[in-house]
Amino acid sequence: MPALTPSAQPDPQPRPTWTGGTERPPGGPESSAVNDSNVVPITAAHSARQGASRRADTSLPFPEIPAKGKRSTPTAGKVRADAVRLLGCVRVATVRQMAEVITREESDGRSYVRRAMKKLAELGLAETNGKVGKEQIWNLTPAGQKALAEGNELPLRPKAGTGAKAVRAGFGPHAVAVTEMILAYTDTVLSGDREYLTDWQVEVNHAIRETGLSFNTDAVLAVPTKTSEVRLFELDNGTMPQARLAKEVWDYERYAGHRAWEGARGTNGSTYPFWQRYRYTRSKTFPRLHVVLAGKAEHLLDNRLQALTAAVKGITVQVWVNTLPRLKRGEPWYEIGVDDPDRRRRRYPEPIGR
Repeated sequence: MPALTPSAQPDPQPRPTWTGGTERPPGGPESSAVNDSNVVPITAAHSARQGASRRADTSLPFPEIPAKGKRSTPTAGKVRADAVRLLGCVRVATVRQMAEVITREESDGRSYVRRAMKKLAELGLAETNGKVGKEQIWNLTPAGQKALAEGNELPLRPKAGTGAKAVRAGFGPHAVAVTEMILAYTDTVLSGDREYLTDWQVEVNHAIRETGLSFNTDAVLAVPTKTSEVRLFELDNGTMPQARLAKEVWDYERYAGHRAWEGARGTNGSTYPFWQRYRYTRSKTFPRLHVVLAGKAEHLLDNRLQALTAAVKGITVQVWVNTLPRLKRGEPWYEIGVDDPDRRRRRYPEPIGR
């Protein structure tokens, strides 16, 4: 992988080229899917802003702008509802993050959200259990999650936690960084369309009981493409050793490589990819893994990017990597792994039939 410099594209020979529309939200001119065929192999892949069509109105809309061009004051009830809906999707957030989504304002927007969160806390629907810097980290209480479910605002997520334990244990900065990644991806890849926020889930478990493999994916975006029904996201906030980060990425190949045997006892039967048979049944290819690096100065993130590229060389699942600062600026992703089901099948042994 070419050496990177902060705030710059890779520039050695050969220089990578990007094609428009590599990653676009559903509803564009090429039906409701991302055109995966436009990805440039291995060196880079470009995330371009594109228009998105409207679906059911479960969005977190901005306050309407009156004719005179001044932004109207959002109602207190609406701010509270939007805050509960957002926390139901991303689990934890700061007032700043919520204000960017709910009001798209800076100081004024924060004051609206602070009043809303104070009221939600009084009602027992939200709470704060820690800080990142000087900002309080907010999450729903079990009562808040129940109120959200009763309002039929989001798909039922019975196993979703509130995030309170993780924040109290000191993992709040990582959780807030995951929220920051989600908001940045929404802004730069999904054209700032807040309706897609309801398509995110965080801390999604992937496990195979037979092998003992189990890991949590930081975030999953359920916006189908032509080949896959979800996109997977891992965020490294600069706190784990590079070897551990590489292992987490390889875990996705181990998950993708496991095959399940099916057939009547005493017959030859057949084997199927576990993930395709029991998890992502509408996907033609294993979902793409996006790795986002954060928590350090940009030149150090570039070093981690290059180290990760070397550590996962030859991996047989599709892996894209970017830094959080570059993601916020809408800069290209680097493709460091390609989906290769044939090579993956040769790499992992067939299960033994009954």
